[in-house]
Amino acid sequence: MSTLNGFSQHSGACVTQSTEGGAVQDLQAKKAGKAARKEASGNGVLTFEDPPRVDTSLNETLKLLPDELKANMKIKSVTPRPPRKPRLERAASLDEKNWRRWRRFRTSQESLTDPNESSSSNGSLQEATFSPPIRGRATPCSQCCDPNSLHSSPDASEASPMGKSRGSTSDLGKRASEISTAFGGLLRGKAFAGSKPRLSQIMPARPLPPMELNVASHTLRTANRIDSDFMDYRHYSQHKFGRVSSSLSDTRLHGNGMVYDNCSTDSMKSTFSLLTPIRSKDVRSRSYLEGSLLANGALLGAEELSRYFPDRNIGIFVATWNMQGQKELPVNLDDFLLPTDPDYAQDMYVIGVQEGCPDRREWEIRLQETLGPHYVMLYSAAHGVLYMSVFIRRDLIWFCSEVEYATVTTRIVSQIKTKGALGICFTFFGTSFLFITSHFTSGDSKVNERKLDYNKTIQALTLPKNVPDTNPYRSSSSDVTTRFDEVFWFGDFNFRLNKDRETVDSILNQNPETGVSKLLAYDQLTSEMSRGSIFKGFQEADIHFRPSYKFDIGKDSYDTTSKQRTPSYTDRVVYRSRYRDDIHAVKYSSCPVIKTSDHRPVFALFRVKVRPGRDNIPLAAGQFDRELYLIGIKRRITRELQNRREQKDQKSSSICSIS
Repeated sequence: MSTLNGFSQHSGACVTQSTEGGAVQDLQAKKAGKAARKEASGNGVLTFEDPPRVDTSLNETLKLLPDELKANMKIKSVTPRPPRKPRLERAASLDEKNWRRWRRFRTSQESLTDPNESSSSNGSLQEATFSPPIRGRATPCSQCCDPNSLHSSPDASEASPMGKSRGSTSDLGKRASEISTAFGGLLRGKAFAGSKPRLSQIMPARPLPPMELNVASHTLRTANRIDSDFMDYRHYSQHKFGRVSSSLSDTRLHGNGMVYDNCSTDSMKSTFSLLTPIRSKDVRSRSYLEGSLLANGALLGAEELSRYFPDRNIGIFVATWNMQGQKELPVNLDDFLLPTDPDYAQDMYVIGVQEGCPDRREWEIRLQETLGPHYVMLYSAAHGVLYMSVFIRRDLIWFCSEVEYATVTTRIVSQIKTKGALGICFTFFGTSFLFITSHFTSGDSKVNERKLDYNKTIQALTLPKNVPDTNPYRSSSSDVTTRFDEVFWFGDFNFRLNKDRETVDSILNQNPETGVSKLLAYDQLTSEMSRGSIFKGFQEADIHFRPSYKFDIGKDSYDTTSKQRTPSYTDRVVYRSRYRDDIHAVKYSSCPVIKTSDHRPVFALFRVKVRPGRDNIPLAAGQFDRELYLIGIKRRITRELQNRREQKDQKSSSICSIS
C-alpha cells in the first residue's frame, strides 16, 4: 500500500504540473515541469514528463481500480538520476510527425485561449466495462501505437515514461509501460481477454474542408488542358456574337450536379476528348427511329440540342459569287471563307456560284482544302453552271435529315441553263432550312423580267419532297419559301443602280463611307422590296461595302471598256424566317482581294435559332462526301509541306554581302 500511495502522490504532482503548464506558453510549461521534478525528487517520488491528460487519466483510473489490481501492483521508489537521452522505440512516419506537430500547435492555442480548460481530450472518457487484467505483457493499445487517435495526444506518445523517466531501469520501464497500456485499455473499454480493441468515435477538431468535386485528377487536367488561346472564347463570343461555342459546353452536366466549377467542366471535357459521356442506360433505352418533341433521349430532341448548342443558336456562313466562267481559280480562298472578323469559324458554310468554272469538282476540292478537316461536305448540287455546296462541322452531320434539292430554269429555252435557280433543303434538329441560289435576267432596264424570274422560282421549286414540313399550317402551295422555317436566298440578282456612271463615280470618290448610303437610294432591288413586289417577307442586312459589279479582271477599277457599265450591287443575300428574330445578321460584306472575275464575292454571317425536333424524319445518318474529304486533306498537307520546303530553301539560299 505504501507503494500505491507513493504512486498516487506522483500522480497528484503531475496534475498540478498539468494545470500550470496549460495556462501559459510552451516555454513556461517546460520551466514549471522542471520545478515540479525538483520538488518531487526531494520526497523520493518517481516523476514522469508526461502530458497532463495521461496523468489525469491515471489518477482518475486508480480510484476506479478493483482491489485485485491494487494488490498486484508493486511500484518501488527510485532515487532520481541525471536525465538521459531519450531512447527511440520506433521511427515515426512523415504523416505521423506532421500530425504530431499540428496537435502540439493546436494544444498550445487552446491553452492560450482558455487557461482553465482541462487538457484531456473531448469525449475521450467513454463508458467502459472493466474486465480482469491478465498479468504479463499487455496488448499494445491505440494510445501508444495509433497516432491518429484523438484520445491521446502525440505529445504523450513522444514523452512517454519509457523515454522520459529519471533513473529508470529496464525493469521499471517495462512495468511502467505495462501499467500505461493497461490503463489506456481500461479507459477505452478494451477487453484484455484477446478480443479486438474497441475505439471510441473520432470527432474532428475543426470543420473538414469542402471536397472538390472534380471528375479528373490534376494530372489529367494538366496533360489535357485546353489551349490558353481559346480560353476567352466564351466571353468573346457572348460579347461579339451572343452565343458560346457549341461543342465545348454541356449544361446538362451542371444541371445534374456532376460538375462543380468551370475548371471541372474543362477537365471532364479534356478527359473525354471534348465529347460528353453517354450513360449506359441511355444507350439501352434510346430509340432513333421513333420519338417525339418531349421524349427523353431523342437524337433530335431538346436534351441533345442543349448539349451542342446551350443557347440554341448556330452560326451560318452564306456566300455568293459570279465566277464569270473563268477556269483560273484564286490561289487562296482564306479571305473569302475565313474572314478575320470574326475570329471564329461558323458551324455551317453554304456557297452558291453563278457562271461557275468548268471543273466543278476542282472547285469543291478547293473549298474542302480551305475549310480543313473540321468540316465535311454534306451535299452539293448543280444546275448547269449554277453550283451550290453545303459544308457542316463533322460532329453535326448526325443531326441532319436527308438533303433534297430542286432546280428551276427561267430561260425560254430550257436547255440553256445559265439563268435559273437551285434550291437545297434539309432539317437540322427541329428547324427546316432552305437555301436558294439564283441568276436572274441581266440588263439595266429589265426589272420586270427579274421579278418574273422570282415568281417562277417560288412557284416551280418543288420542295420539300420526303422531309415533312415542320409547320404545315403556315405553308402555302404557291410559295416555296413559306414551307420552311429559315430561308436564305442569294445570288446574282442583276438589279442595278438607276443612275449614270459619272454620278456614281463621283459619289464613290468623294466619300466612300457615306457614299454607300447615297448609292442605295438609287438601287432597284431596295426600291422593289420596299414596294413588296419581290422577295416578300425577306430582309437584307445593312450594306457597308462598295458595289460588287463590274470590275476589270485582276484590278480594283470598275469597267473601263467602251461599254462603261455602271457599278451596281448585283450580288445580294436576303433572308426570311417563320418566327420573329430567329435570324440575326452578324456581318455583311464583300471580298475585294479575289479579282479573278468581274464580280466580287459577297458573303454574310448569321446567327440562327434552332429548335428541337422529332426523330421520325428521314435522317442522313452521317453521310458526307468521303472521297472529297480525303482529297482536300491530302492537298492541304501537301501545300503545308511545300510551304515549309520553300521557306527552308529561301533561308539556305540567302547571300551575305560584305561591305
